[in-house]
Amino acid sequence: MEEIGKVKKRREQTALEKRQHEEERELLARKRARAEFQDWQKKEDCAIPQFVANDDERKNQIQEPAEPEPPTLLEKFNLNKATGAMKEGDGVIGSVAEVNLDSQVEWLCDKYQPRKPKYVNAFHTGYEWNKYNRTHYDHENPPPKIVRGYKFNIFYPDMINRTETPTYTCEDDGSNGETCIIRFHAGSPYEDIAFRIVKKDWDVSHKKRIQEHV
Repeated sequence: MEEIGKVKKRREQTALEKRQHEEERELLARKRARAEFQDWQKKEDCAIPQFVANDDERKNQIQEPAEPEPPTLLEKFNLNKATGAMKEGDGVIGSVAEVNLDSQVEWLCDKYQPRKPKYVNAFHTGYEWNKYNRTHYDHENPPPKIVRGYKFNIFYPDMINRTETPTYTCEDDGSNGETCIIRFHAGSPYEDIAFRIVKKDWDVSHKKRIQEHV
């Protein structure tokens, strides 16, 4: 009778452990499904509408994707119990082998964040042989070099409204009468960008015009 009682007790213990393992697997499955749903919901929230009222409203709508929290010690322990004991030839897939799928997808909320455009600018210097310089200087003793021209290459690859042509304006540089401010505007998601240049009548013909890449 004592042996029968031990066998019965072992069966009850085995059934209890099996039921606990099933509950733990079900809990892990629910956590995984909830995490996948939250990840999908974040991607949906990051979608940028085609028309936005203003930049401030768009900033409020944009949310950076949150980093997943690492599992706690209790969750790791429960996972080990649910998956069973390790056998010979088994291995653990660690974080080194994990593929960051988010890095393979271009987030719309990152693409349309307000930012300064990239640019490659240059200026050209040379001699100006006006009447005064021809009188006081020669080719062996040339006058000081001055800025003869600028070249602005500004890139706008992610413009929301591609029918809008980037523009530029020249503004006064405060009390400095020798320089002015040239400001470039293209629209969302790019912020205006400005540079200080020498104030004079520049040749902005077709061959020497400012280049803006969209």
